[in-house]
Amino acid sequence: MSDTTTSTDTASAPFLTAWFEILDTDEPNRILDLISDDFTLSILFSTGDGNATDFAGDRAALVGYLEQRERGTRTHHRLSATTLGQDELFLGEVRRAGVPEATFVAAGRVDDGGRLQRLLIGRSSEIRFG
Repeated sequence: MSDTTTSTDTASAPFLTAWFEILDTDEPNRILDLISDDFTLSILFSTGDGNATDFAGDRAALVGYLEQRERGTRTHHRLSATTLGQDELFLGEVRRAGVPEATFVAAGRVDDGGRLQRLLIGRSSEIRFG
């Protein structure tokens, strides 16, 4: 994963940064080891023409999301990120073969045990921040 921020701030969403780095590998299912027992998520992404797909729920929803992904075709690139207590906020860009395809925002809450408890991601190809 490429980091296009210029900050050396160590509080720049380290958990979500690692999460997206794992997603970009040949073994994205490793993120399943990083979630809490009470994990819930919503991943909403634009499919064009005003339509969207939403994967929402618990571990099973995350498994469903991982199963439908095209492996090795897209990479996640951090544009900016920050950490506020247990919450991490991440603004990024999805690229296919190095070409920007979509912008996404992610918010995650890391529990006291260091596992991801909540995850909200929104992705759209209709807006660019990069």
